[in-house]
Amino acid sequence: MSLRVLPASARSVLVELDDLAQTLGLLASLQASPIAGVGEIVPGARTLLLEFEPHRLSREALAAELAARPRARREAQAGAVVELPVHYDGEDLAEVAGLLGITPDDVVRRHTGSDWFVAFTGFAPGFAYLSGGDELLQRVPRRSSPRTRIPPGAVAVAGGFSGVYPKASPGGWQILGQTPVPMWDLDRDPPALLQPGQRVRFVDAGARPVEGSGALQRDARPSSSMSGEDAGGPPRAALTVVQPGLQALLQDLGRPGQAGQGVSASGAMDRRALRGANRLVGNAADAACIEVAQGGVVLQSRGDTVVAVTGAAGPLTLVAPDGRRWAVPRQAPVALGDGDRLHLGEPEAGVRSYVALRGGIDRAPVLGSLAFDTLAQVGPPPLAAGDLLPVRSAAGLKAVGDAELHSTALPRSGECVTLDIQLGPRTDWFTPEAMALLAAQEWTVTPQSNRVGLRIQGAEPLTRAVTAELPSEGTALGAIQVPASGQPVLFLADHPLTGGYPVIGCIAPWHLDLAGQIPVGTRIRFHVVAGFTPIEFRD
Repeated sequence: MSLRVLPASARSVLVELDDLAQTLGLLASLQASPIAGVGEIVPGARTLLLEFEPHRLSREALAAELAARPRARREAQAGAVVELPVHYDGEDLAEVAGLLGITPDDVVRRHTGSDWFVAFTGFAPGFAYLSGGDELLQRVPRRSSPRTRIPPGAVAVAGGFSGVYPKASPGGWQILGQTPVPMWDLDRDPPALLQPGQRVRFVDAGARPVEGSGALQRDARPSSSMSGEDAGGPPRAALTVVQPGLQALLQDLGRPGQAGQGVSASGAMDRRALRGANRLVGNAADAACIEVAQGGVVLQSRGDTVVAVTGAAGPLTLVAPDGRRWAVPRQAPVALGDGDRLHLGEPEAGVRSYVALRGGIDRAPVLGSLAFDTLAQVGPPPLAAGDLLPVRSAAGLKAVGDAELHSTALPRSGECVTLDIQLGPRTDWFTPEAMALLAAQEWTVTPQSNRVGLRIQGAEPLTRAVTAELPSEGTALGAIQVPASGQPVLFLADHPLTGGYPVIGCIAPWHLDLAGQIPVGTRIRFHVVAGFTPIEFRD
């Protein structure tokens, strides 16, 4: 048996093992007897992504401890069985049958003929990777070209696993059918139906009900609870969203610790700016703010409020109820009277602004956070015109802070920004020429960039030395993933927990906030500050 510990970021390692059985064996050992200093664990097909605290535990000491752990998979105990009815009329059923040289009915019999085991979760909230099942179905590959949209409840197979898509999303697995049972429901505890260790039994539910019967699940649409007045009592001070601009979201420092349900931490793209805005109004550093992408946002004060705007540089205008208007500073507390409107203009540098409200925003958290994850669709929905954000009590808060200047220059479109990166975990999947090219050429940020990641384009793509399909494995915040095109994607706050393309390196932690402020059209150069140094053990 072998074990490799690969650098994945400054605070995480990717532990590579021989197969899924060893992966689950080591995971069981870590869950039964945790290692001090190790935090969240994201399992993959034959890897574990481990977050750790470098000041408490060195990478070398962690590797030695992992190598000493038992990795033999214990026999799965008879965990709870979840039965899932399936209408086997999927788009790929006939194609899968052809690939395997059997009939579609045989595919259904094999898929329902034995139990599946929930090995790990990832990709999306509520998505479980199911191992086991019929041996022949384990040979089904991913589609050569992924679909742009797979419907919620789609039951699929690929790469030795089966799974159910919790929500509409892109995907490359082969669709066999659809289940009406929701995989993810925030009104359920826990929200994810399938949990590691459970067994799943698929049941042939026959023909699909006629359209309109309501038996099949639909896309879950987040419902807004932010409109209208407070029920009862005198009106509280609040901010009203008059114009939401391109995108206005509630964000805080995220919801770490939810990887077991397939939920990433998410949170503010520029965490330093969020903390700074809260300091200026006397809030706790982790209080939720309004994250504004670009500009065009107008907020109106109901009653007297105090706000502060940090992050991107650009015009900030206060308009009084009588029409008088004047510029007000960013990076400073601003008092608003009843009816005053605050206009956030288009940024001159940077992308995202953070609006803190003294006292904090009085909204119910989702899984412990007000952050909205744009990929997973978890959290309070994007702000819309008419939404009301009541103020929490300011009793006991610190005094407002002093105005401050931008301590770092924010990037502008067309400029060149240097990002420090650390190599790994899949650096050895790329050719020496690709490694030289990574740091030698400039990369331009494309319009397809968002909170999930920055898509960048270079004159020459990165070429791989290993062309095999990569089994799904965990991805760290800041990971530089390289898809088949050879043009990288820089994973940011709303990145998926797992991915199927190799990661060549990771943005250094001190440049993550900067990456969250890079506009479209900016040129990027990578500066390697830590090399690729795997630690290997063989029994």
